[in-house]
Amino acid sequence: MESLQALQDFIKTKDNFRNFVNSSEVPSVCKTEPCMLGVDEAGRGPVLGPMVYGVAYCPLSQTSVLKDLGCADSKALTEEKRDDIFRKMLTEEASLNNVGWAAEIISPNYISNSMYRRAKHSLNEVSMNSAIDLIKKVAESGANITEVYVDTVGPPEKYQAKLSEIYPNYKITVAKKADSIYPIVSAASIVAKVTRDHALKVWQFKEGLEMTHAEFGSGYPGDPLTKKFIREQVDYVFGYPMLVRFSWSTAELMLQDKAATCTFEEIDDELPKKKVKSISSFFSVKSEDGAMKRKRHKFFEERYLSMDNAFE
Repeated sequence: MESLQALQDFIKTKDNFRNFVNSSEVPSVCKTEPCMLGVDEAGRGPVLGPMVYGVAYCPLSQTSVLKDLGCADSKALTEEKRDDIFRKMLTEEASLNNVGWAAEIISPNYISNSMYRRAKHSLNEVSMNSAIDLIKKVAESGANITEVYVDTVGPPEKYQAKLSEIYPNYKITVAKKADSIYPIVSAASIVAKVTRDHALKVWQFKEGLEMTHAEFGSGYPGDPLTKKFIREQVDYVFGYPMLVRFSWSTAELMLQDKAATCTFEEIDDELPKKKVKSISSFFSVKSEDGAMKRKRHKFFEERYLSMDNAFE
């Protein structure tokens, strides 16, 4: 991958409905020298679009490379500056910079389904699982990771303890605002933010909607363009396109107001009521004085098997 256009082309080949991972080749030096790895996300709060988790890694001996690239908290950089830094990580300069990276694009559909399913899977759990999987992927690709720095979700102490249990051989540091403290986390933040920005720019509506990123905005609930999209793009029957996170209250409230009300029949209520037996009744054997005896399985009856001849 040699440019941001190549990044967009790669994203366009993927299904917006599913999660997928994009990553660089592991720099040769990262396979031999001890490396640090940073983890951060972009798009946790928006009602539109994917959440992206990014990791960046480089040798411990070459931390100056991150400063030379201009890595800082992605939120403090302009979009043009973030693009410029990531472009350098994508091109041949990456071989000189010795910085590797990976990003997981987590679809809005996956986020909503995780939060709606019977055994609810919180956004924090989705986030942690993505971070854990990306660290594992980079290590399995051959990078010699020894230190990991993570921008926290939830209490940093609990998150750090969890990662330390999974990766006991790594020095793990989890902190609030890690992207503004550790340059390697800042690099990961840029990977995540730029990937999300370009995923939105090339979003393809399977529903046939003709609309560009400039028309639906950043995806954050406070964005006027996003508000307009949420207000106007409600289908009475199907709700919203898959760009929208249905589980966000912003979308839920609008659907309650403008979409059809769905009533699901309780099938169990239509069935004859049966007396529920206690679990212990299945293990009881009744006596010879007329009480019911537990029925033997057909397998034993056909073979004339009984406890009397079981050990003959």
